[in-house]
Amino acid sequence: MKQKNSPPRLHHRIIQKRSVKTGLPPGTLVHTGEQNDSRVAISVIGYAPGGVVERQFDTVAEYLDNPCESSVVWINVEGVHDIELIRTLGERHGFHPLVLEDIVNTAQRPKIEDYGDYLFIVLRMLKTSDSDEFSSEQLSILLGQGYVFTFQEGVAGDTLEPVRNRIRNGKGKIRGMAADYLAYALIDAIVDGYFSVLEDVGERIIDVEEELTLLPDQKALHRIISLKKEVIYLRKSVWPLRESVSFLERGDSHLLTESTRLYFRDVYDHTVQVIDTVETYRDLLSGMLDLYLSSISNRTNEVMKFLTVIGTIFMPLTFLVGVYGMNFKYFPELEWHNGYFILWGAMISMALLMAFYFRKKRWL
Repeated sequence: MKQKNSPPRLHHRIIQKRSVKTGLPPGTLVHTGEQNDSRVAISVIGYAPGGVVERQFDTVAEYLDNPCESSVVWINVEGVHDIELIRTLGERHGFHPLVLEDIVNTAQRPKIEDYGDYLFIVLRMLKTSDSDEFSSEQLSILLGQGYVFTFQEGVAGDTLEPVRNRIRNGKGKIRGMAADYLAYALIDAIVDGYFSVLEDVGERIIDVEEELTLLPDQKALHRIISLKKEVIYLRKSVWPLRESVSFLERGDSHLLTESTRLYFRDVYDHTVQVIDTVETYRDLLSGMLDLYLSSISNRTNEVMKFLTVIGTIFMPLTFLVGVYGMNFKYFPELEWHNGYFILWGAMISMALLMAFYFRKKRWL
């Protein structure tokens, strides 16, 4: 049974420290992801039109001693924190040290690089979680002649299980196609996972929008800021992916067949749809933040207007009270029999007249 880490928190995903690599020569393997003490698991699925071979290995030695001879081999490595294991695999299969460095550096920007005998692809794999935030991990793909390597960080769960099931059950064309079609299937599954994440984010944006309409408060502001962080992270993950899929769609490598290019074109269209949705959410959240600030400003203005009107009504009343509160000996009105009631009547009439005037002007 595979052991994986729990999903990292969002701010850890947006800002990841790379200072540990400062001053080190190129090709130095330094793991920059979440701390992980679990054992790295290696799974191998080999397939051909006639059948499937599936194996699990707990050590790199077991994997090296049991090579798979199928037409297409998919080797999946769960966890990149074991530097020595990654180095051993790289030396055995002839991967460039810079490729190994990028595999263990989990803060990589999505990209694609052509090393002649193989293609190196880096992208983010996103998955909805039980909490409000989504989980994310870096997925590195190496596409060669007859094989595909995938390296995952080890975050709980992935979006690749549908591809495994298609291989096991023989559904679709995957068993009869080359390794480049497997790479397409993996990338397509990851892009489809983006749509699930976007649907979840979209529902939460609608909830916050309704909350803003009813009662804008600090809780709504915090949710807007949290959603903006997630959308920024989505944008950071998806925009560079378009360049990589465009390279695959053009088929500039001899590892990509003409028949598979059509499928990469479909993935490119899906990537553009994801980007458009992310940009729409980004604009919506910016507008919602402006709406929140405007609502708070309007509420403050209403309170200040009310207090100003009350102060204006009581200003002449305070003046009258102050006049008749002076300690002079001779006040003619003090001798009036009904002076007290006359003063009360004048004050009440004045307050009512001012309130009626403010109401007519719609200041109240």
